[in-house]
Amino acid sequence: MKRFGVAAVVATLAASLLAGCASSEQQQRAGTGALLGAGAGALVGQAAGRNTKSTVVGAAAGALLGAAVGTATTPQRRGEEMCRYRAPDGRIYTAPCDERYYNGNY
Repeated sequence: MKRFGVAAVVATLAASLLAGCASSEQQQRAGTGALLGAGAGALVGQAAGRNTKSTVVGAAAGALLGAAVGTATTPQRRGEEMCRYRAPDGRIYTAPCDERYYNGNY
């Protein structure tokens, strides 16, 4: 059981390090939610079962629930996304994004 607890701690540390590498806001919120959920789940699992197995199960359940809540509560942008373009005369202007932006022809 001791190895199981050590593996859980290592997995939690690895998840916390990788959460900082997330690129989008939704991924960052999911990672943060998973970390907070795992901590809370571990506390609840330990209080309920008073053994390592219930602590690990609580941490896993909390991480899943926390990631789901973090993903679901990410605010969505409203309206069109605006991009910056350079005109042939050198001036920079803002307009709704189109294929030029996504193809790199801006």
